Amino acid sequence: MKPVTAINKDILQLINHTHIAGASLTELITEIQTAYLSDERPWIIGFSGGKDSTVILSLIYTAMLQLLPEQRKKHIYIVSSDTLVETPVVVGLINQILEVINQSAQIENLPISAHSVYPKTEGTFWVNLLGKGYPAPKQKFRWCTERMKIDPVSDFITSKVADYGEVVLALGSRSEESSSRSQVIAKHKINGSVLSRHATLPNAFIYLPINNWSADDVWNYLMSAPCPWGGDNAKLFELYKGSNQGECPLVVDTSTPSCGNSRFGCWTCTVVSKDRALEGLIATGETWMQPLLDFRNELYQSTIPENKNKYRNFKRRAGKVTYINRASNGESIKDSKRHVPGPYWLKQRKEWLKKLLIIEKQLNDQGHDFPLIREEELHAIRQQWLRDPNEPDWADSLPKLYSEVYNEPIEWIKNDAGSFTALDASILKKLEKKHHIASELIMKLVEVELSMSGLSKRTGILKNLESVLDKDWDSLEKINKRNQSFIKHDVWENKLKELKEQYEALPE
Repeated sequence: MKPVTAINKDILQLINHTHIAGASLTELITEIQTAYLSDERPWIIGFSGGKDSTVILSLIYTAMLQLLPEQRKKHIYIVSSDTLVETPVVVGLINQILEVINQSAQIENLPISAHSVYPKTEGTFWVNLLGKGYPAPKQKFRWCTERMKIDPVSDFITSKVADYGEVVLALGSRSEESSSRSQVIAKHKINGSVLSRHATLPNAFIYLPINNWSADDVWNYLMSAPCPWGGDNAKLFELYKGSNQGECPLVVDTSTPSCGNSRFGCWTCTVVSKDRALEGLIATGETWMQPLLDFRNELYQSTIPENKNKYRNFKRRAGKVTYINRASNGESIKDSKRHVPGPYWLKQRKEWLKKLLIIEKQLNDQGHDFPLIREEELHAIRQQWLRDPNEPDWADSLPKLYSEVYNEPIEWIKNDAGSFTALDASILKKLEKKHHIASELIMKLVEVELSMSGLSKRTGILKNLESVLDKDWDSLEKINKRNQSFIKHDVWENKLKELKEQYEALPE
């Protein structure tokens, strides 16, 4: 064991004299060391910056300090998932901790390194919402979790599995917080071991050192001694005290409870009606984040059913108007199907992007150096706008929009623009009124032709043209009127089917 002088005396006293969840901390530290020394599999600690993952990190770091240098043979990776839309003060705290740990581990000669992982550019919140027009996430359509949280962490874990064959993933999950996850863990429990098999990632194993701890146990530990890497948990406590909320856990699979219960997480989260964590932080002095809350609330307004037609296109991204069947009992033919709106209107996406950039610039001018959207995301959004399936941005408006806010250009790719210009679009709009043919339809047909011009073989051009013509290009009123005959047919067909079933069920 490492000499007493090398470890903070307060930490040692806490370990030697504290019992939590029916066991002494000494026993838990020994369990961690035994698990670490039992094989050659490297460890990955999931760190979200919240109280539970901070405890896990502290316990494992302390356990490593008490091992002899020659016993520290395998590496421990600390991985933190940054969605790029995390609550600013939380991101600042996490980055500070990761930096200190990397420095401290090197000084202490510990095989520990901390890493942040990010979603791929095409998977970020803004590229999907502002670029593709995805609606703000809701409980039944939480498209963000997998793209922004699960995939980046899974990719990191998978890369280490490829390097080492197997890994152990140490998490701060507790039974008190997620009964469903506890059931999943119990199902994959390995007899005679503290580990469980990961539910979805092959060759990855789960270790939950504080599975039986309560929230009070966690805080008693955190506030009883300083962090083993230096400093204390006062900032973390103040953060929780100010918001009266919890943290979003590091999500490694779909059984991990995601955010959406007013926890620390994405400041853009619209899964809940109110972001009480952000509201709490603002109420306790972090007033500079008020524009973020206002922006987030505006996104939430777009998810309210009666507002959807205002914010969203009547066509889906596939170019078709879509309906969902309702319950048929007692409903009229007219109301038997519900229209499903599509992506946000391009006009709305432009308005939100400009507002986001203005907020970012204002925060930067106030000394809050916190990027709200990255340059690579702007390039990806521009691409999505230029090639939007319903409303192509022939004016290539994003570069101009950016320069209006920042008064400085970004190095845009010169051949990024589409086949048409703003003048072309204007001419086609005039012809649209005269000939009653959607200008976007003509543009898309010409695009198909241009995409295949110069090719010796034009195989598939008819299929591509048919695909464009098959989309809905009229107004919603005209499309509904045209589709009404199909709706009636479907309803009467179902009614006939019901009558036939009733007739066959009659006694002979």
